[in-house]
Amino acid sequence: MATPPPDRRHFLSSAFTGIGALALSDLLASESGGATYALDPLTVRKQHLPRRAKHCIFLFMQGGVSQVDSFEYKPELNKIHGQPLPRIPDISGELQGRLSFPHVAIGSPFEFQQHGESGHWFSNLYPHLSQHADRLAFVRGIRTDNQNHGPSTLHVTTGSQFPGSPSVGSWVSYGLGSSNRNMPGYVVIQDSRGAPVNGAAVWANGYLPASHQGTLLRSKGSPILNLKRPDGISLDQQRREFDALASLNRQHSALRPDDTELAARLNAYELAFRMQAEAPDLVDVSGETQATQHLYGLDDTTTAGFGRQCLLARRLVESGVRYTLLVHGVQIGPHSWDDHGDVQGGMTRHSREVDQPVAALLSDLQQRGLLEETLVVWASEMGRTPFRNGGMGKKPGREHNSWNLVMWMAGGDVKGGASVGETDEFGLRSVDEGTHIRDVHATILNLMGLDDDRLRFQHAGRMRQLTDVGGEILQEIIT
Repeated sequence: MATPPPDRRHFLSSAFTGIGALALSDLLASESGGATYALDPLTVRKQHLPRRAKHCIFLFMQGGVSQVDSFEYKPELNKIHGQPLPRIPDISGELQGRLSFPHVAIGSPFEFQQHGESGHWFSNLYPHLSQHADRLAFVRGIRTDNQNHGPSTLHVTTGSQFPGSPSVGSWVSYGLGSSNRNMPGYVVIQDSRGAPVNGAAVWANGYLPASHQGTLLRSKGSPILNLKRPDGISLDQQRREFDALASLNRQHSALRPDDTELAARLNAYELAFRMQAEAPDLVDVSGETQATQHLYGLDDTTTAGFGRQCLLARRLVESGVRYTLLVHGVQIGPHSWDDHGDVQGGMTRHSREVDQPVAALLSDLQQRGLLEETLVVWASEMGRTPFRNGGMGKKPGREHNSWNLVMWMAGGDVKGGASVGETDEFGLRSVDEGTHIRDVHATILNLMGLDDDRLRFQHAGRMRQLTDVGGEILQEIIT
């Protein structure tokens, strides 16, 4: 006799029981994986996507680089120099407010020329970097959600204009771990003259585990604060102290097998102990050849500062560090790219400090066979307006503009010579809806072999990701 089909109540009951069992098994598997992760949060993890880049160097220019004086040639702007911009439709927000006040167009005082087979435009401020034109892929007309330095800096470096979110480097560290067990997976080298806007929030781990916060590496003196052994304590004595502490903590942990925080903290102690030997050697560049030091401009007081940062970045790549953030520019002042006045003098100074070092970094990575496994990113927190509010003045500058940030990438699977996005004839904003910074972040993750939709972390009751609501991959700049 055939078994009668189940009625609706029994079918739904069985179905929901099965779904619950599946959910429970997935939760247990996740918890098991979470325990392994907590024991060693920097363990190397597989890429989601087959990508060549294993390391990332993020070059952040604090203050807002003027795109129309660096990488965007706008001859129409020079034609109306000293006059108001013609009426531009569909302008809103702060940009609309600036244009509604008296203003004059400011043409670029610099000469532009196309370089390489790609024909990328560079101003004469970048004679060294322009030699790498066919290695660079440009993203133009990038949009952020705020015109002010604080929120916009966070938006570019963390994906959110509000404090508390993990930085891009923290997400990469969380997704891939680190192959170097003697150094942090995420290292930061800021301008030797001071900190950027928002300070450590630029490289913070946010709600991700603390192991993924950027570690500030000083280019002079002790490379990491509080890393040096106290006077009178030998290496063997410190090793014995750590071993004794570890033994006691393992006994404590054995009684609490579900608590993985203690083991994770022990790993941090061990990392600090190992760093005492490797970190000082990493910042000692005296062993580099004179040719290499000259390449980076260490023999020139103008380029020596950022040159040393770039040289250290190459050494960190060689040591296996996953993500390095280099910051050029200090707060808002003469050492930042925030040129509201005298854009000619400001851009000349800033560009002179970074042009040779950045070009040297690309050349050095290429010569050592490291560029194909290193993603290099150039960014700032915003672009600048093609006009100045008020009159010309003796030394005109430019205002903030969150509608026209220009970034470039090189290395890994970046399609050198490519370009995506376009701004109008004055460089004011994108000719279409533009590229949002979340799309750039999704593309950076993709080039590092990470799927933005799979790289998530549960926080405050929901799954969070770098782009928050998801970003579109800029396929035009990927090989």
